[in-house]
Amino acid sequence: MAERIVRPTGRGFLLLDSHPTGCVESVRAALPPIATVSRRPTALVIGSSAGYGLAATVAGLARQGIQGVGIGFERPPGRRTATAGWYRTIATAEFAAEAGSDFTFLNADAFADATKQETLDLLAKRFGGLDHLIYSVAAPRRTDPDTGETFQSVIKPLGAAHTTRTLEFDRDGTPALRELSADPADEAETAATVRVMGGDDWSRWITALSDRGLLRDGFRTVALTYIGSKLTSAIYRDGTIGAAKAHLESTAAGLTDLLKPVGGRALTSVNGAAVTQASTAIPGIALYVSLLRAVLGDALQSPMEQSIRLWDQLTGAAPLDLDEQGRIRLDRWELSPDVQAAVAERWSSITPGTISEVADVAWFRAQFRALYGFDIDGVDYDVPVEPDLPWPT
Repeated sequence: MAERIVRPTGRGFLLLDSHPTGCVESVRAALPPIATVSRRPTALVIGSSAGYGLAATVAGLARQGIQGVGIGFERPPGRRTATAGWYRTIATAEFAAEAGSDFTFLNADAFADATKQETLDLLAKRFGGLDHLIYSVAAPRRTDPDTGETFQSVIKPLGAAHTTRTLEFDRDGTPALRELSADPADEAETAATVRVMGGDDWSRWITALSDRGLLRDGFRTVALTYIGSKLTSAIYRDGTIGAAKAHLESTAAGLTDLLKPVGGRALTSVNGAAVTQASTAIPGIALYVSLLRAVLGDALQSPMEQSIRLWDQLTGAAPLDLDEQGRIRLDRWELSPDVQAAVAERWSSITPGTISEVADVAWFRAQFRALYGFDIDGVDYDVPVEPDLPWPT
């Protein structure tokens, strides 16, 4: 593919092309300092190319010196550029090499048994065992390996229709406050969402690793989850996604029983709000996060900051910060009563005319565009770039 100038084109919070240089620089801009380590634990990160999975991978490489495997599922370059995660993985692989880590990235469907087989074979041959598995998957669909049936997830409330306000941007970048309504999910839609985003696949991974004898003593696994504010609960935590997250969290107890022979433990980690490609698809979240940023400013913790804390707790460098349900809580800064009260006040008072004053919409738009490699400091977007970059080997 010839070099060309890449511009941000698309609709809503979905851009059709990603900027290769911008995506690479977005990873490099977030790199934490490399720590000196005495040993390199072996880790498998499922969902390593985007969002919290990407942050957990980079934080693990930098702060814990992890070696191992990361799995993403990204579109390669073709008629359009590759997806942003393709280029971010290139940058992460370069950083892993600089940090002296033996870390392999697979571009594959994590739900497929063939991917599990390939990954387990690689772990067995290369490392002999596994210390940690981080599960961070947000997918629209999943094909059940046993039946071949494909399930589609939906973002809907449960029980009753729900209308919420949300943040959108016009073509020229002007912020707009709009209302979105969603009908309630039926039982089949709810069940399908749980099959896609619940704990089924996480459990299959742990079972497969256990059956192969690849779990080292003290093995720990964590699946990432979210609770969020009461302001967004109807469409999120009390909706179909929340049902899937509840299933994911309940799966941890059964997995911990499975891990008893190796002294292992399965946990879920409740992370705080962030601008990710998954979160921007949820009605109301863009407005909520913009208001949260307006309240907290730089005190809003990035996925990288939270991931560093997560690794400290997983490795025993810091004590586990657990709630009554046994979940790691990395979101206490978000859900403190004072913060939520301030966000709720802004949520109730905001109008189309005050949106730019009450919410940090400029920050949100820059964060959203950065997901695709745009608005990154130091990148000249008028210079042609080569989009046909190979997946790291």
